[in-house]
Amino acid sequence: MNTQLPILFEDGEALVIDKPAGLPIDPPRNGGLSLENYLEALKLGFQRLPIAVHRLDHDTSGCLLLARNPKAHKRFAAAFEARAVEKRYLGVVAGLLEADEGTIELALSKISSAEAGWRMIPARKGKPSITHWRKLDVQNGNTLVEFRPETGRTHQIRIHALAGLGLPLLGDPIYGDGSGAKRTMLHAAGLTVQRGEKPPIVAISPMPLDFLALGFAEPEFEVPPVEASDG
Repeated sequence: MNTQLPILFEDGEALVIDKPAGLPIDPPRNGGLSLENYLEALKLGFQRLPIAVHRLDHDTSGCLLLARNPKAHKRFAAAFEARAVEKRYLGVVAGLLEADEGTIELALSKISSAEAGWRMIPARKGKPSITHWRKLDVQNGNTLVEFRPETGRTHQIRIHALAGLGLPLLGDPIYGDGSGAKRTMLHAAGLTVQRGEKPPIVAISPMPLDFLALGFAEPEFEVPPVEASDG
């Protein structure tokens, strides 16, 4: 097994890896590879195994933040909770959008059934969720969309695409019919984490090959300036 994953950012307290699509964070119940299989190689000379700070779905590729010690993990988790993290996703929706940009605000709840398993739905008594979006490109009847979620609800972008834009993500088997792609076409393209007086963590993940194969080009993305530390 190749135990190397691409590293997008590294310093003494953080790693950002480029998670491939199809790699789950937690070990699957039926066996198979997960992030856990790569943690030993990601120690990179440190004694402790790095710890994932947030989650990406099994199918979602791109920026995943790992903390290299428990204190850093606690601070990074608090930054996510306080919305001091800028997340930028690219998604391909199955169809055409009339508007060019907008903001989706929905209250979301989790439901489950024996037939369909669990999923998120808009519900008045659910937890609030906010995603800003803009249309980037159209190719062969599909639309490339930039999503910037403010909140981090489970499946947020996937249900926002369906319920907010009226179109599911291409290949999504839960909120769409699973057709058009071999996986749910969602990619965590950029991550910026503020760290107080320290320079922020800034990571950018290149557009995956399966996005490029649909005819989309890498969109331009402004990298936030990183100020030099006085310390």
